[in-house]
Amino acid sequence: MEQQALDRGSLPKLQINRLRMNDIRAAFADGWSDFRTYPAYGLFFGAIYAAGGIFIAVMLTYYHLPWMIIPVAIGFPLIGPFIAVGLYEISRRHRLGEPVSWKAILAEVFRQRERQLSWMAFVVLFIFWIWIYQVRLLMALFLGFRVPATLDAFVNVVLTTPEGLLFLAVGTVVGAVLAMILFSATVISMPLLLDHDVDFVTAMLTSMRTVIENAAPMLVFGLIIAALAILAMAPIFLGLLVVLPVAGHATWHLYRRAITAT
Repeated sequence: MEQQALDRGSLPKLQINRLRMNDIRAAFADGWSDFRTYPAYGLFFGAIYAAGGIFIAVMLTYYHLPWMIIPVAIGFPLIGPFIAVGLYEISRRHRLGEPVSWKAILAEVFRQRERQLSWMAFVVLFIFWIWIYQVRLLMALFLGFRVPATLDAFVNVVLTTPEGLLFLAVGTVVGAVLAMILFSATVISMPLLLDHDVDFVTAMLTSMRTVIENAAPMLVFGLIIAALAILAMAPIFLGLLVVLPVAGHATWHLYRRAITAT
């Protein structure tokens, strides 16, 4: 559902389109195509994300908090949409036939500090902080204050004791709710804020309405992204080198199919 490009400084009238499963497949196909067309850019942004994950894991180990690696790794994809801004710009330029260069892409990423997208960073990081806080709270409630000293001990307690299994079950439900809230608020709002100068509240509400009105395809899209991110983190976060850029490009193309701006 292509549309004529609007002036990025204009205030558009936003229309939410009906999505089908074919749109999800097409978005991923287009995302993969963009990654293959500009692999160096995708690998660059993917490397930033992967390096961040590795750094966090190393620091948690250094400060003797290895049991936090799993919760952080699970919550780490929550900040993915903000990292993917550069990927959205690549896809936008490619669609419009504009030149794609390092100077243009990085300049646009840094320019977001002065726009509404910067407020979304606070939203994303706030929900990530809530996730980490509730993990610590649930650990205190179900496992007490005897925190396992090693990652292996933590995994063993969680998977082999009644308290650990209850902690895992409740934590999964709470985490899923937080992830769904953040996904609903950002999946459309992030690329929309890059594409048009709307306020971040309008962007979030538009994103949530899009998810509600297209519940089944958007849920499938979110589950695919989540599954790919979890699998990509298994080999020391290195799978994110490819998964993040493909997912970022795919999100842009899904946004283009979901929203018509006039």
